[in-house]
Amino acid sequence: MSMMDKIKQMLKGHEHHASQGIDKAGDMADERTQGKYSRHVDTAQDKLKQQLGDQPGQMGQPGQTGQDRPPQP
Repeated sequence: MSMMDKIKQMLKGHEHHASQGIDKAGDMADERTQGKYSRHVDTAQDKLKQQLGDQPGQMGQPGQTGQDRPPQP
């Protein structure tokens, strides 16, 4: 089992909290770099949310993880 699989398993049911943490970390990085790398930080946030099994903007919806959700059109 890979490290990412272990993280996904630990976060199952807590996607909203994980999303908030990712957003908060990104905001802190933007603040410390005075927005210089804002575009890169946003990309990293989106990719991390995807790795955790949810698309950006959908993470945190109760009961919906990447495998539980029906295919998106």
